[in-house]
Amino acid sequence: MNLRTPEEISLLRDANQLVRAALDAVAAEIAPGVTTGHLNAVAESVLSAAAAAPLFVGQRMPNVTLPFAAATCVSVNEEIIHGVPGDRELLEGDIVSVDCGARLAGWCGDSARTWAVGSADRASMRLMDTTREALDIAISEIRPGRKWSEIARRIQALAERSGFGVVRDFGGHGVGRELHEPPHVPNYSDDMFRRKGPPDFTLQPGLVIAVEPMLTAGTYRTEQSAPGEWPIVTRDRRRSAHFEHTLAVTDTGADVLSAY
Repeated sequence: MNLRTPEEISLLRDANQLVRAALDAVAAEIAPGVTTGHLNAVAESVLSAAAAAPLFVGQRMPNVTLPFAAATCVSVNEEIIHGVPGDRELLEGDIVSVDCGARLAGWCGDSARTWAVGSADRASMRLMDTTREALDIAISEIRPGRKWSEIARRIQALAERSGFGVVRDFGGHGVGRELHEPPHVPNYSDDMFRRKGPPDFTLQPGLVIAVEPMLTAGTYRTEQSAPGEWPIVTRDRRRSAHFEHTLAVTDTGADVLSAY
């Protein structure tokens, strides 16, 4: 794990605040009839104006034929992550997650939010609210010396107590000079995590991580939308929500670099 200096964390904050600005601009555009491609173009224009590089362009994933080709992942309803922006029009009642990453002055920012398109049903609103709450709980629990599994347990407990699934196949990660750095930051701590999953780690001042709960209305199991293609969807095609912040561990807690 890389531990960052205060000067490096300041540069990481700049990159993450640019991502926050891009997502703020996207939020203002979400409405029925708007295409996912338009949302991507809005975010891309914010990054371009700051001379920042979009981090997701060219990203590859095992078993996916083509690299990702957009500045943002725009994932609708059952799409968990890696939704490809295009001509799809948002419909009243959809929920849409937008994940944005940027490199500014050599340092990376990464954040995601989920919104309702117009008026979503009560179940979808509850799913989004609980996912946001899971992220808030994780942030509030961060402090030096804690094992990440203790915090992941809180995320999992909230989700399952609320009747939602916790995605196992994807999670958060370290952030620094690269978008994905060690450690892997899962959102669960059951037997799969303790015995067969990624290793646990201890939070230390200077560690910068992206924490990103992904909760589902049904099964936590995922699959590709079609063999060899983006995005990742819920296996039962029920809805999913995604919230993400990049934060730095401090001597007393968490400094949310992508805060809005």
